Amino acid sequence: MTVGEVFQQIWRDPKEHLLYQWNWKSALFSPGIRAIIFLCANLTAGWRAALAAALVELLYRGPTAGVYGALTQAFRKADPPWTASLTMMILLPLISHSIELFIHLLHGTPRLGTSIVASVCCTAISTLFNLFAMRRGLLVVGGEGRSVAADMRQIPRTTAAFLAAGPLALYRACSRVRPVSRRDFA
Repeated sequence: MTVGEVFQQIWRDPKEHLLYQWNWKSALFSPGIRAIIFLCANLTAGWRAALAAALVELLYRGPTAGVYGALTQAFRKADPPWTASLTMMILLPLISHSIELFIHLLHGTPRLGTSIVASVCCTAISTLFNLFAMRRGLLVVGGEGRSVAADMRQIPRTTAAFLAAGPLALYRACSRVRPVSRRDFA
């Protein structure tokens, strides 16, 4: 399935792909991490401001993280994988951080720039990791999903594979390149 075909499926039946496939595993893990980011980013503005920013983020991320997880899950089978990853690296931050920015502007979060930059960085890494894990059957909900306990047992191995994937791909690419010889310049 191509990225375009995934978009078509979501467009034809958004209720099925974003609501019925609402990823409760994403909704379980993401809000707490994001709340901590906003808490830490706003500590210099005082405890009350930091806690308020964290609470706003927690309330925003709770329901929406499941939708973002469903969107990520929909793209997990798209080929080629790098296209799905690039699409999600652009699409997810564009959607989620536009809404996040609006909500925190309304709230008056004091260290908004720092908070959003940190949150975008977290999204970049977590989106790639979630796609990587979902392609391996982890963090998936619905008929293909497993229990959270089964997923958590696989997280250390999957994290190691995720961290090694970039260097391994670079090594493979470099080993396919034919070395330059003197005959190339003759």
